[in-house]
Amino acid sequence: MKNTILIIDDEEPILESLEMYFSEKGFNVICAKTAEEGMHKTLLFDPDLIILDVRLPDQDGLELIKRLKEKKKDTQVIIITAFHDMETTIKAVKRGAYEYIPKPLDIEELDSAVCKALKAEEKVKEKNGLIIENPSTHERGKLIGKSKAMKEIFKAIGILSENRVTVLIEGETGTGKELIAQAIHYNSPFRDHPFIPINCSAIVGTLLESELFGHEKGSFTGAHSTKRGKFELAGDGTIFLDEVSEIPYELQAKLLRFLQEKEFERVGGEKTLKSNARVIAATNKSLSQLVREGKFREDLYYRLSVAKIEVPPLRKRKSDIPLLVEYLIGRINCELKRNIRKVEERAIQRMMEYDWPGNVRELENVLTRIAIELREEIITEEHIIPLLEGKGTDQKGSVVGHLLSLSAVEKEHIRRVLEYTGWHFGKACQILGISRPSLRKKIREYNLQKEKNNLLAF
Repeated sequence: MKNTILIIDDEEPILESLEMYFSEKGFNVICAKTAEEGMHKTLLFDPDLIILDVRLPDQDGLELIKRLKEKKKDTQVIIITAFHDMETTIKAVKRGAYEYIPKPLDIEELDSAVCKALKAEEKVKEKNGLIIENPSTHERGKLIGKSKAMKEIFKAIGILSENRVTVLIEGETGTGKELIAQAIHYNSPFRDHPFIPINCSAIVGTLLESELFGHEKGSFTGAHSTKRGKFELAGDGTIFLDEVSEIPYELQAKLLRFLQEKEFERVGGEKTLKSNARVIAATNKSLSQLVREGKFREDLYYRLSVAKIEVPPLRKRKSDIPLLVEYLIGRINCELKRNIRKVEERAIQRMMEYDWPGNVRELENVLTRIAIELREEIITEEHIIPLLEGKGTDQKGSVVGHLLSLSAVEKEHIRRVLEYTGWHFGKACQILGISRPSLRKKIREYNLQKEKNNLLAF
């Protein structure tokens, strides 16, 4: 079935030219000269794509985008305009324009944008891949997983939330140790009391004691008043000691005493204070190894690990990746006002092959970076490859990122040749051994474009 394109522009020559061009390419083309006519024909014909001029006689095109998106959220809109200033570009992108092309029009650039937009929409409609459901709100801090390892963690949270024992959570950076601590606290009878996280590696050792236990006025230079420490402030709540392995050796004895007796003194104080705060500690290092190396007190280690949760790295629970991707994109859509509707099956496969040294945090960062730059409503393999290329390894030790599909290899090679020749088609064709029409076809097929100055740096 033919794709339908609606062109909204008040310039008769442009309408006629574009109608002829896209009709000859096999599209069903509908034209409108005003915003109201364009809105009416959008509702009447339900076009697959709209080419819209910014300046219309009865309404600003940017305002029309807003109305179009309210009625037809999934219809892609390509803006064309002679007013290619920064402010207009920003407004167009914010209101959901797929592409922004200045006049006088480069028909090949417009054609490439149209083909890419329609191709992306076709991929969204395909039945394979991961479909993203977007609720109106998407809570943060949710633990996601159906793997055996995660089910065991969920069970542990259920048990530990019913008592007050000290818990040690061990796992690599980015695995969600703080989320587990929060889950234990907020599912406990003491959920209404404070949950206070402290990153022990981010505070200088001399100040960490004051941060934890407080200090008396005049106890050291700069102590102009008495300060209550986190253990006092927590009351019956939870103190989460992140990176507990970084606590200075001399301070470990004072923490041990608190765990044993629930007693402490402020720095420079003589009065013994009590606190019923629960301690949950986390580390990305092996405390038992640090004990053997004499860098961590053995008695403190045993006190901290009354209950112990070991969080597996993402590479050891890859079956959870599709669930995590679905959850994270749903949240990213809500927070960044995006409308990513699908992740291509091959893109999911790429993510399953990668080892994720940064774990869930790295996965979230990758998806966020893609969402920021994504014009389509589908994440494909081509979006994933540049962010993972050369990083992942399979079981045989080969670099997964370099095992590209044939089309991806061809696209990258053509791009490099074009950059090498400064986009000189004659020289590029000579190196590639193809004709100019073939090169132009490949450029459109792979949506290759000259590098432009990018206002966003990642």
